[in-house]
Amino acid sequence: MKLHHYILTFTLYTLVPSWALAQKGHAKKHPNIVYIMSDDHGYQAISAYGYGLNETPNIDRLAKEGAIFTRATVTNSLCAPSRAVLLTGKHSYMNGKIDNEAKFDWNQDNFAKILQKNGYQTALIGKIHMDGLPQGFNHSAVLIDQGEYYNPNFIINGVKQQIQGYVSDLTTDMTLDWIAKRDTSKPFCVLYHQKAPHREWLPALRHLQQYTSKTYKEPNNLFDTYEGRGTAAKTAEMNILKHMNWAGDNKIPPALMDELGLKEYLSWDKAAFNGNLGRMTAAQRATWDSIYNPIMADFKMKYHNMSKEDLMRWRYQRYMQDYLGTVAAVDDGVGRLLEFLKDNGLDENTIVIYTSDQGFYLGEHGWFDKRFMYEESLRTPLLIRYPAEIKAGQSSKALVQNLDFAPTILDYAGLTIPKDMQGKSFRGLLNGKEKQWRDAVYYTYYEYPSIHMVKRHYGIRTERYKLIHFYYDKDEWELYDLEKDPQEMQNVYNVQAYQNVREEMHHKLDEARAYYKDSDENDKKFLPKVKQ
Repeated sequence: MKLHHYILTFTLYTLVPSWALAQKGHAKKHPNIVYIMSDDHGYQAISAYGYGLNETPNIDRLAKEGAIFTRATVTNSLCAPSRAVLLTGKHSYMNGKIDNEAKFDWNQDNFAKILQKNGYQTALIGKIHMDGLPQGFNHSAVLIDQGEYYNPNFIINGVKQQIQGYVSDLTTDMTLDWIAKRDTSKPFCVLYHQKAPHREWLPALRHLQQYTSKTYKEPNNLFDTYEGRGTAAKTAEMNILKHMNWAGDNKIPPALMDELGLKEYLSWDKAAFNGNLGRMTAAQRATWDSIYNPIMADFKMKYHNMSKEDLMRWRYQRYMQDYLGTVAAVDDGVGRLLEFLKDNGLDENTIVIYTSDQGFYLGEHGWFDKRFMYEESLRTPLLIRYPAEIKAGQSSKALVQNLDFAPTILDYAGLTIPKDMQGKSFRGLLNGKEKQWRDAVYYTYYEYPSIHMVKRHYGIRTERYKLIHFYYDKDEWELYDLEKDPQEMQNVYNVQAYQNVREEMHHKLDEARAYYKDSDENDKKFLPKVKQ
């Protein structure tokens, strides 16, 4: 197994900030970095990936003018842990942020601190979903917890402010404003983090009519019964029909829920609807109601004659209309950013990365949300543009992970990658200098028991196979042949024809856990505390 951790070293003038080297003629001009992370943006909802659900022309530009990765993955498919991995270049059990509840220690090192110490201006704008004042940034303007879609609250350099407008547009506005007002004598790195398309999916007013008028193709396993798999898939609580909120998610007003006898699945269902729409101004709400009231009137008329299959299909369409509607504003923001860079002469020397904190289920297996090591959750979109070094139109199947972002950014900045970072720079893959790459990626998930009830598990994925171990309240193994079964519908762990593969995958998993310093003792350390 080729899990060698290559550390790139550079000759640095330690007494001179790295950005100043270019001015002294010691090195070429250091690149600016714009790292765009959306929240829960499944690769299926980026048209460059070819799934045909929607159009994202601005995000697609990054693939046309740079590179697209088709097998990029995360180490832990959950919002806050993914961001901690991004910052530290370390697995969740190493940086301490194993789930959304654990505290993140901002005192530990992160790549933004390293850039900052070496002359970069740094900013974090948008969603970070971790408590505490961000460290490593000259400027921060972050949403509180999950943030709000309309008229959101930001904490700007430690001060809470409510700003009128739509969150994706405001995050873009603040990012462009910070870049415009920066110190132009220094390179910059900005983390431009969108809330969308995170639940509860409230599109911008300008996109409501277009997206609520469309009908979207259903995945062929929308009505998955989970036969051929273990307990975890069968007991997860993320089914669109059974577990999605009626009001908060599908936008059915609480009064209509009561009239139709629809019950809350989660206790905050109606509160989410009232809170999200209650933030709107009178003008915003009037526009919203003009689009959604007719949809709900039609649903009211049809509801009592709908079968469970009809309801599943209706809820899937409502989900896709709102989810993809929120993606549209994210794509608008990418377009504005790219034009801003071009208009200001920054496009040639600025690295632009687009990704998500993880993948997301868009009806596959009948699900929404993420968490599992199955493909739609594990894989994340990754597109990168840097005209000075990355040849346009590249596509890579390399098994890169969010673990690799910090080392890659530091590599491009010409800085030494700390030895305790567990990821590896993928710069060499893009400039053609790297011929060897890892042949497997390692994954962990800890947030159980909790919302969606996805069981604790860890596992390994190679180009063709995936081995998963569900533990804690179960001891179950799953093995998938991704070449023959890309939708992961049949666990072949106990199939005789796969016994040699199973043995080889166990060996690779043991090797990966040793290499990344994980163990059964780590698993036990992070088990839920028993109440006395």
